[in-house]
Amino acid sequence: MTPIILLAVGLSGAMCVLAFALATHAVPFILGLAAFRLAFAWGAGWMVAGTAGVAAAILSFALFVYLWEVLRSPSAKLVLAIVYAAPAAVVGYAFVHGVIGAAPLSEPGRQFLCLASGGFVGLSAVGRLATP
Repeated sequence: MTPIILLAVGLSGAMCVLAFALATHAVPFILGLAAFRLAFAWGAGWMVAGTAGVAAAILSFALFVYLWEVLRSPSAKLVLAIVYAAPAAVVGYAFVHGVIGAAPLSEPGRQFLCLASGGFVGLSAVGRLATP
């Protein structure tokens, strides 16, 4: 019984690390998904819509990297990191809301935990992006 509990705790920790790493780059994923859905709604097939989504995600990440290298001002880089990491805060909020959705908590308590998690994930993403 103990090895199963330890495995569950270890896997939960690994999923949290993966969620933080993926939430940092939420903007390319969201833009790629939006491009996929738009292309598919216009009648493109799965392969063409998938290619459009991957291309949009790559271009958005390339734009971020280009702007990061071109901008010289630290405050402009911080603003770019905040804009790029803002969806990560939304992802953190939604992640915790989904995890504790069925928990017997009061609504203010649930909102507090979700907002705190969203803020923590957003600040973590800004910190990951702003470090050289």
